[in-house]
This record gives sequence, structure tokens and C-alpha cells, in this order.
Amino acid sequence: MTRIVVTGAAGFIGSNIIAGLNARGMTDIIAVDDLKQGDKFRNLVDLKIADYVDMDTFYDEFAGGHYGQVEAVFHEGACSDTMEQDGKYMMANNYTLSWHLFQACQKRGARLLYASSAATYGGSDTFREDPAFEGPLNVYGYSKLLFDQRMRRECGVNFERTKAGRTHQVVGFRYFNVYGPREQHKGRMASVAFHQFNQFNAEGKVKLFGEYGGYAQGGQMRDFVFIDDVVAVNLWFFDNPAQSGIFNLGSGRAQPFNDVASSVVNAMRRLRGESALALDDIAQQGLVEYVPFPDALRGKYQCYTQADLSALRATGCDHQFADVQTGVSRYVDWLASRKA
Repeated sequence: MTRIVVTGAAGFIGSNIIAGLNARGMTDIIAVDDLKQGDKFRNLVDLKIADYVDMDTFYDEFAGGHYGQVEAVFHEGACSDTMEQDGKYMMANNYTLSWHLFQACQKRGARLLYASSAATYGGSDTFREDPAFEGPLNVYGYSKLLFDQRMRRECGVNFERTKAGRTHQVVGFRYFNVYGPREQHKGRMASVAFHQFNQFNAEGKVKLFGEYGGYAQGGQMRDFVFIDDVVAVNLWFFDNPAQSGIFNLGSGRAQPFNDVASSVVNAMRRLRGESALALDDIAQQGLVEYVPFPDALRGKYQCYTQADLSALRATGCDHQFADVQTGVSRYVDWLASRKA
């Protein structure tokens, strides 16, 4: 039986990866996390795992061979709060721990598929996996970029050493704006769609940032990617161990936040048996409220992101990504089923 490790297993992406592995009949999974935030246990309840290990003990034990032969590690564990200002804490969690894990994977013969971030690009208007376009706006983005840079040194700039078989598979995924089931524990860092679903239930309207960065209210654009697509691409690389490198993992499609708002509102209306509305009508009926852009985010906010998928497609991965309207509608159905 193939043994897999998933770090950040009780988190958003980690728990969904376990669900994807379970759907393939794979259950010999070591789930690694820190459950100081106890309510994250809910993401594990319906999953099949072989063992749960606290992160404080796992990394040293894994390096020492305690878990036997591990085929691959999906490393989703990290501090993902982009507003966190404690740089020492951020670097210890997102860089140093990841570096030690890479060394252990190479020693133990395990493949490493890890979470990077589109935050590595910062305010760039080009989102291609190239140092020329990398310039993070916060310490979170820097912690992710530094590990990517370290992997380029260890594996070759274009990961030549992994492809030549001298290093075991290493894949970094630069996640864009991921949304979908199992993110409820993330608080303020949960997706706009999650917050708007709850806003609409509570107040009968959704909220968006107003004008900022040269964009009209609700007009800032992001590459929103549905969690099912993120899992599918992770598993495609798991199935293709000869492919290594750092890859964007977004939809390749920038859409305005207004699209998310209208998708949430119309999905909620559909569940109530009401017809869909155009954005102008949603605004006129007061179903969307635009709030002033917060001072705390000024100069630290990406107003536009769109993943360049050229490198991903060059590997042969031809997965087709859901657009916002499709993904958000599916997500609202999931959220509503949990509220029923």
C-alpha cells in the first residue's frame, strides 16, 4: 500500500487533498497538523487516514525514518495569514521547516509536492514563474519566495537535477485565490465567496471593497481557482513523477470581485427559487454594498492577478478549470447543504 504524508492536513487545501486521495481508495495517509485551533478537527471527521501526528513531533521522526517508506509528501502546512507581521514566526514556519522537510524527503526517497503562493509576485502585472516578475509585498510572500529560490538552487534553475533523476520529484504550486469547501476555520483569511455567503444569510446583502488602485468599486481582478481544480492538478503531478518544477496553479482567468458577488447572490437566489439578476440590478436592489478600502491593506494588496499557465501546460497537464460562476455556484450549494 502506498503511504502518503499530508502536512496541514486539517487545513483547507490539505484536507481536500486527503479527500481526493480517499476518492482513489488511498487511506494509508499520515495526517500532520497543529490542532491548537481545535475546530479544524471538523475537516478530518469524514476522511480516512492511517494516523494523525502533531507537527511538533513529525518532522524529526520523519527525518529519522520513523514512518517507513513514504511515497510522497503533500506539504500544505504553513502560516497562510498574509496580515501576520511576525517575520520570525513566518520564516520559521514557511521557510526553515520546509527546508528541513526537503532534506528529509531526499534522504528518505520521498517525493515533495509543496504549497507556494501567487503572493511571490507581489504587485507585478506579469505572473510567470520567472525571477524577473517576483517581488512580494509582505513577509508571507517573501517566506514562500525564499523557499522557491532555495529549491531552484538545490534542484537546478529549471529543476534539471530532478528531471535527470539525481533528485526525487519536487513540485511547488503557486496557488492563486483558492476557494471552496473546508475553509471555514480560516476566519478573515477565508475566501470572499465564503464571507459573502454568510453575509447574505445574515444581512440579505454581500460586501465588497470600493474603488482602489485605479479600479472601480468591486472591479479589482483576481485569478480565482476552485479547490477541486487545485486537488486535480496536485494529483496529476502525483501521477507523473517525472515532472518537477515551480508552477502557477490558478485558472488562468482574471475575473473581477463583482463576478464573485453576483455569483453568490444569484446562487442564493436560485436556492430560494428566485431568478438571476445582472450586476446593475443587484446593486440597485441593495444586494451588494461597497465599503471603503481598508488603510491596513494599502500598498500590500494585489489588485490584479492572472496565472500564466504556459509552464503548467508544457508538462502535458491539460486540466480545465472552472470559472467563477461555475465554481461559486457549486460552493454555495455545498455551504447551503451544511446549513440545512
